[in-house]
Amino acid sequence: MSLRTACRDWTSALPDLRKLLPPAARAAFAAGAARCAALSGATGPAEIAITLSDDAEVRDLNRDWRGKDKPTNVLSFPGLEGAMAALLPPEAPRPLGDIILAFETCRVEAEEQGKPLADHARHLVVHGVLHLLGYDHEEDAEAEEMEALETMVLAGLGIPDPYGADPYGETRA
Repeated sequence: MSLRTACRDWTSALPDLRKLLPPAARAAFAAGAARCAALSGATGPAEIAITLSDDAEVRDLNRDWRGKDKPTNVLSFPGLEGAMAALLPPEAPRPLGDIILAFETCRVEAEEQGKPLADHARHLVVHGVLHLLGYDHEEDAEAEEMEALETMVLAGLGIPDPYGADPYGETRA
């Protein structure tokens, strides 16, 4: 896994992000890898690139790739599809894709939800990794499955259920 910081606000807000985000990505990968067709029969490493960026870059990407001219908290861009992965030798690396987080949107969401930015960023990394592994939330049943897996992974990281009624309690500032 690679982690690139394209927006310095991330390192100012979360100086220990290099200790926080990779474990979240690894935990999500471990929980959801069995579903990923690109990993079937693979013995080589899986590769995921995470970029910590800003609203401007994410807005451009969201507009260009999804036709939505607005920033969003996280984007996932799948890499190797199952059919292409089948052409690789088992020991070859599997580039699963890229995840990009937008600082300003993530910060505002964390503040509005009364949660630490670190917890929100780890949740979005987990969410993005699961997308790269083939999970989605377009249909209700898919959303329930993905949210349950996210909740399980986050619990293992000591993060409250982000889909719960009031995961951080009413006393939190």
